[in-house]
Amino acid sequence: MIAFVNGVVAALTLDSAVLEIGGVGLELRCTPGTLAELRVGQRATLPTSMVVREESLTLFGFLDDEEKSLFELLQTASGVGPKLAQAMLAVHTPTGLLRALSDEDVKTLTTVPGIGQKGAQRIILELKDRIGTVSAAGPSQQRPASAAGGWRQQVHSGLVGLGWSGKEADKAVDAVAPQAELEGAADVAALLRAALRTLSKA
Repeated sequence: MIAFVNGVVAALTLDSAVLEIGGVGLELRCTPGTLAELRVGQRATLPTSMVVREESLTLFGFLDDEEKSLFELLQTASGVGPKLAQAMLAVHTPTGLLRALSDEDVKTLTTVPGIGQKGAQRIILELKDRIGTVSAAGPSQQRPASAAGGWRQQVHSGLVGLGWSGKEADKAVDAVAPQAELEGAADVAALLRAALRTLSKA
């Protein structure tokens, strides 16, 4: 089991980061919010979770241990695999997800592509009593804002990675552009969640 990795960010793709460690490049699957905080050429430490399948080994990277723990907890629910668990963390912060589970907020969970009403109800039923094992930061401890440059590409890529078409992603990016300009700094994770809310209303 690889608990965390520490190395220089060698490359960033639409849904992953490559960290160079001892001359070897490790590819980590990450959410858009995590990728937004990484910079090529800079050193980073990411908690990791390894998913072992018969045909593959996939390493997922996270900003902190809280996000990693929630990722692993989500997969204990029936029908939730690593891809859906990562999508949930791409759409919502750990705090938002824990609150939705605690409050039995089906509507919030169904904003995640791939989760319908029955699926949300099942996830809540199975996880509500287990969320005490994961601690979440309060609203005052949100993810730091990332640099404004490139937020459109990151949000667009995140939406496409979650299953929306390029045309739908374009419209959602345009819809949240005023929010980015108003805030003066592009918090990619927040803008992605806003874009998803726009798509869910369409």
